[in-house]
This record gives sequence, structure tokens and C-alpha cells, in this order.
Amino acid sequence: MAFIKDNFMLHSKTAEKLFHDYAKDLPIIDYHCHLQPKMIAENYQFKSTYDLFLGGDHYKWRQMRSNGVPEEYITGDKDDFSKWEKWADTLSLLIGNPLYHWTHLELDRYFGIKEPMTLDNCKSVWDKCNELLKRDDFRAQALIKKSNVEVICTTDDPIDTLEYHEQLKDFETKILPTFRPDKAVEIGKETFVPYINNAGIKTYEELLNWLSARIEFFNAHGCRLSDHALEAVPFALGDAKAVFEKRMNGGELTVTEIDVFRTAVLKHCASEYVKLGWTMQLHIGALRNNNTKMYHKLGADTGFDSINDLEIAASLSRFMDNLEVDDALPKTILYTLNPKDNYVLGTMLGNFQKSPTAGKIQFGSGWWFNDHRDGMEDQMRALANLGMLANFVGMLTDSRSFVSYTRHEYFRRIFCNLIGSWVEAGEYPKDWKMLEKIVKGVCYNNAKNYFNF
Repeated sequence: MAFIKDNFMLHSKTAEKLFHDYAKDLPIIDYHCHLQPKMIAENYQFKSTYDLFLGGDHYKWRQMRSNGVPEEYITGDKDDFSKWEKWADTLSLLIGNPLYHWTHLELDRYFGIKEPMTLDNCKSVWDKCNELLKRDDFRAQALIKKSNVEVICTTDDPIDTLEYHEQLKDFETKILPTFRPDKAVEIGKETFVPYINNAGIKTYEELLNWLSARIEFFNAHGCRLSDHALEAVPFALGDAKAVFEKRMNGGELTVTEIDVFRTAVLKHCASEYVKLGWTMQLHIGALRNNNTKMYHKLGADTGFDSINDLEIAASLSRFMDNLEVDDALPKTILYTLNPKDNYVLGTMLGNFQKSPTAGKIQFGSGWWFNDHRDGMEDQMRALANLGMLANFVGMLTDSRSFVSYTRHEYFRRIFCNLIGSWVEAGEYPKDWKMLEKIVKGVCYNNAKNYFNF
């Protein structure tokens, strides 16, 4: 029996019409993800069902650990099918978790597997998926085409050559880089000095010139967005050059000195983004690599991150205001990992909105620990209460998986159900022309226009 029905998560006739008539078949603009350009350029063929569904997916790894699965069945040396069995056993218990929905959407939409997966039937699921993965129409590029993806923005370090983006310039889906200069900004981290040395940078002025040159290089390869991962947005004024020299000479920096440098470099980058019409993304609020033992064993992005609870409003306001005073505030998307800050960001937007761009400052979609129904609805309700939901640029995958495009369907169902509930309650008229404009805007048109794709 099929688990994902046509009206899955659509709880009114209005929601059904909004989704099926206006949202369902729209192309996807995935303006922030972590797919590897090399895999796309080489048209990667997945080695197994495990490789496609669980390879590198720390969302799933985290839940397997929560189910008491030994690490050798997660990131260790057990065979792929044994790992798949452990995932199937875990999946059956994930009632209320979005991974249950995501996994079954992926199995249904790409492999035609409609019944819920359990430990009992996971071998037949494994066999069917493995057989299909041998075919050319299940390689990386074909999966992107099946997903109706128009634009993919990968996440790339300034030092990257972008050679794979160059190879993909004639691919029917636009594969564009995103500028992610965290390693050149985070002067307080152990990675900073080796990174600067590897780039051949000797002075603070050389660093700024290098960043400007790399931004121009990325722009020439179609880049239209930057991305910055920040526990909190810094703001401190001072002598960034002196801070740089102190760090490169082995000195220990104070918290204030670190923020002086980070503020100056972020501001330099932002001023360059304005010149090129780029969008700056600020991902705020992750507390990363909490488990030191596992970080040393597996590295970053392996499932040991969580939500931070810092105060963010004052420094964010001062940072954005400082940019605006100098006409250096680009189009900006603010994401929070901590839902306590939904109303902080929701009100911060209005301080810096400016023509001619509708929604110049955006409240980013429910992110990471918030990209479930409650998190998405909370973000959209806050935006609707405080600003203009109709101008929202919508969903992204923020994923390393080639079958995660069902998350856009998931979002569209949740969005249509939410606004459908308002219409059904008599809080907005059944003006189908306007509702069509809002749905198509949030699900596709707003992003296309905002990013100039």
C-alpha cells in the first residue's frame, strides 16, 4: 500500500488546489546546497543504495547513533548492506521525524517504491534500487534532470579552481559556484594560518586583494551568491591589519581582536558583493564539532553539531547598519539555526529593506535542525506576521544528496497547506489569481528574479 498519497500533508481542498495546480510542477532553483561539482561533472554512478542514500548524510548518521547503532555500521568498515539494514531498522522508529518522510519521498519519486521500508523488506528495496542504479538514467546528471532542477548553487572555497563548473557550463541545469570564504575570515580557528600560508598571502593588504580577485574569478564563472557560517555576526571596529600580523606571528588573540578582524574582512567582501549585485547569505547559530573525540576521529560535518544560544541582535544590527551607512549592504539572506531568534531576524529585515528590490533583506528558510514541518511553519509564520511572506525566496536543499530534491516538494506541500489553512479559516479571500501569484512566487519566481538567474 502506498504511503505517500497524492494529498500527503495537504489538509484542505484549498491546499490541494494550491499544490497540484500551482506548485507541484514548477522547476527547482536550489540556491544553496553541498553537492560536489566533481560528481556532477564526471556524471557519477552510485556504487550502491547505501552510497546514494547514506553516504555522507550526517542527518541519518545522527539518528542511527540515537538508536544505539555501533559506529562501524555508520561510518565504519561494515559492508554497505549491513549499514543499510541498520538504517532500515532505525527508520521504522522515526515517527515524527522528517527523515521518515524524506526517505519515503525519495524511494517513491525516484525508484517507484511506495510501501514503507522496514527491516523486513529492506533487502527487496536494496535489490530494486541497486538494479536501477546500474542504469545511465540513474547517474548524477540524470537524477538532476529527473528532479526538474533549473539552477544549482554549490558551496565552494575561494581557493577552488572551479574547473568542474567550467566543464558543466553547457549542462542544461545551471551549476554555479557560491563563494564561501570562512577559512579566510575565521582568524581564531586553527585552520587560519595554514590556509593563509597555502594561499601564498603575506600581508593583510594581500589578503584583501586576494579576496577581491577571487570574487571576480567566481563572478566570471556565474557566481551570484556568497555564504558565511557564523556562530553570531561580529561587530567590532579597530586595526584589523595589526590583528592579522599578530596572529601570523604566533600571537594569541582576544575575543575582541578576533571580531575586529572578522568584521573588517566581512565588510570588505560585502562591499565587493554590492558592486557585482551578489546576494550575501549569513548562516547564524550553529555550535559545531561538540564531540571532540569524534571530531578527531571523523572530522567536521559528521553529525556532532547542534544549536547555539548566543545573543545575536545587537551585533547583527550594528554590522548591517555599518554596511548600509557606507552603501555596502548587499542583498542579504539571514538564516537562524535557533528558532528563538525567528522574531529577531523577522524584525531585522524591515530595518534595511530598500528599493528597487522587493525583499532585499530575506529571512532564510527553516535550516538544518529546522527544515521539518514545525520549523518551516514557524519561520513562515514569523515572516508573515512581521514582513511579507509573499516576497520570500523559498526553499533550498542545503544537502549533499542527489535525491534530496524531494525536500522542495515537502516544502511546497507544507507551504500550500499553511496558506490554505488561512484561506479556509476566512483570513484571506479565495482570490485564485492572487493565490497563484503568491504560490508560484515563493516556490520559484521570487528566487529566479531575486538572484537574477
